[in-house]
Amino acid sequence: MIPNRGSSPFSKIGYLPLNEKDVGREKSPSIIFCTVPFERLAKVTVALPLVAFIFCIVWSILFNFDTTVSTHCKVTNWLPSISAAIGNESPQREVWKLLIALHAPTRFLVVWMYIEYFWKVLRSEILWLAGITCLLNVIENLALLGLTFFTSADHYPIHEKCFITFIATSELYMLLSSFLLSRRRARIANNVESRSLRLKVKLLTVNAVSFIIAGYFFVRHNNYCEPYMYTLFSFFEYIVVITNMGYHMTASYDLFDRVLHVGCPTHVT
Repeated sequence: MIPNRGSSPFSKIGYLPLNEKDVGREKSPSIIFCTVPFERLAKVTVALPLVAFIFCIVWSILFNFDTTVSTHCKVTNWLPSISAAIGNESPQREVWKLLIALHAPTRFLVVWMYIEYFWKVLRSEILWLAGITCLLNVIENLALLGLTFFTSADHYPIHEKCFITFIATSELYMLLSSFLLSRRRARIANNVESRSLRLKVKLLTVNAVSFIIAGYFFVRHNNYCEPYMYTLFSFFEYIVVITNMGYHMTASYDLFDRVLHVGCPTHVT
């Protein structure tokens, strides 16, 4: 028979001491945790691109006005497009790249947390659509990184494709996630989740309407080269981006009771 190892006086230690001074001196593993409420983390994550966005627009207007509002039509404009503001001049280009890169890992973490969240709150027969929704969010994040690091000034074809992909996937993600959380829930939403859903619907509505209006002014600008059309396009483009950021910040309501434990292993004697 195999002897009972639990009877050994050293079974909890795991090694035989060389002398009496070694008994009980084994270092036991421990982990020091830093607890971060997810609600706060979500707000900081959205704040990074929002700060970068505001900085790039304001700096472009104050210090690079002529170059950032100029278009092929050579007509009067008062606002730069987002692409011109974030990618054509320095220091806007560097600030945008830095803050977008800093916020990206948390954005992917949020996708993973939403997979778990959808699994808990949605009906089982619709989880395949929830998977597609999360995939759209991943592609949206990758497209944002692409249009950030491939600027319109240096890599216009790539930037254009990334921008179109970003817009398409962000619109589809907002539409599908709002549909799932309003029509395909397996359990009734609590007060915080209901507040989140109402805010989602409002932001999605403003976003979609602004997107259509921005497209209208963009077409008019390209076809007729009318003064101020590109300014109006830029203004509604700003609204599209800001409402998109606001939509993603509603994760702080959906996942309000989650906390993130950040820790590193250490040893105590």
